[in-house]
Amino acid sequence: METGPILRAMTRNKLGVILISLQIAFTMTVVINAFFIINERSRLMARPSGLDEANTFFLTSIGFGENFNGAVTVADDLAMLRQLPGVVDVTVTNAIPVSGSGSNSGVRLVDDESAPAAYAAYYRVDEHAVETMDLDIIAGRNFTTQEIQWRKSGEAIATDQLIISRALASRMFPEREPSAVLGETLYISGLPPHQVIGIVEQLQGPWPTNNNLELSMLQPIHSFDGADTYLLRTAPGERDRLMVEVEEMLVASNGSRIIRNLMSLERTRAESYQVDSAMSTILWVVIVTLVFITCMGIVGLAVFGINRRRKQIGTRRALGATRMQILRHFMVENFLVSGLGVTLGAVLTIGFGIGLTSIFNMPVMAWYYTPLGMLALIVIGQVAVLGPSSGAARTEPAIATRSV
Repeated sequence: METGPILRAMTRNKLGVILISLQIAFTMTVVINAFFIINERSRLMARPSGLDEANTFFLTSIGFGENFNGAVTVADDLAMLRQLPGVVDVTVTNAIPVSGSGSNSGVRLVDDESAPAAYAAYYRVDEHAVETMDLDIIAGRNFTTQEIQWRKSGEAIATDQLIISRALASRMFPEREPSAVLGETLYISGLPPHQVIGIVEQLQGPWPTNNNLELSMLQPIHSFDGADTYLLRTAPGERDRLMVEVEEMLVASNGSRIIRNLMSLERTRAESYQVDSAMSTILWVVIVTLVFITCMGIVGLAVFGINRRRKQIGTRRALGATRMQILRHFMVENFLVSGLGVTLGAVLTIGFGIGLTSIFNMPVMAWYYTPLGMLALIVIGQVAVLGPSSGAARTEPAIATRSV
């Protein structure tokens, strides 16, 4: 292989080689880290909440006027909604998973506010919550009707049972199986001690970007404060029809309230992750743009070199060089330039990835991103230079006799 002539040809255009190598290195650094961020965002957005999201929606009933009775209204609404054809179950709750709005509290193993705590989202629900949310109880039991506390806003909480997520059970008792956590006592900031009576496989909290998203608990309580959120699960295919029907029914049943925030869980998820989705779209645009610009740079360098050496190529053809040898010359030249660029790019990629991990608390990039990125950029470079190289290989020997 004509490595010597190739290297000498590259040294005659040092600036072009250096600029394209730096461009490839920069492109590789940005593209690989962008791919990593997109994959991480996609993984986070795909995390299941634990609910039957495709068939679940919620709404908020807000009462007004002196004659509005929250306790009676909620009882009547729940009884009416549970009788609707197509409704699997309904519960009343203080928060919706993955909605961006809710409440959390510190959970401890001892009754000491200074002790380390795990911060978990809490859902105040009735005994229908497990069925409505389609939760899988892997240990223990559900709440009973008698254990649900209905109270006015501001009244003291007297409940002493909890259903917690597997993730919270593992956080509090890392070396125990879920069944071994049943009966344990947990202390919640400002509340009486609570006993764990059940554990569900998964239930996410309301905040998608929270590191404690999987830590959650159910409390058997509901407070009447004039604004009540109903969570409904429907039979497959019935959600959209029932969203309209339920809203009209509730409005007609009580003129002393308004209905707001009617929304499916699928739409809630989409809105909660819209920033992540927009970020992924922007990064894809950046990736495509950088790769295109880099390809144009490689093509430009190749065309410039070929045009400068057109007579030299003709001379080589006249001396017996085949078209394949000419093609190989420029392909190898591009391979060396790309190799220099991706080697520098690998160093920059690893350094940039370390910066993302330390500054933005992102996960460590998997080892295979860098070699795969190097391979991809080299292949892209070879494809980009194939056209100009093929054109150079078609140069006729007679051009060697022409004046420049």
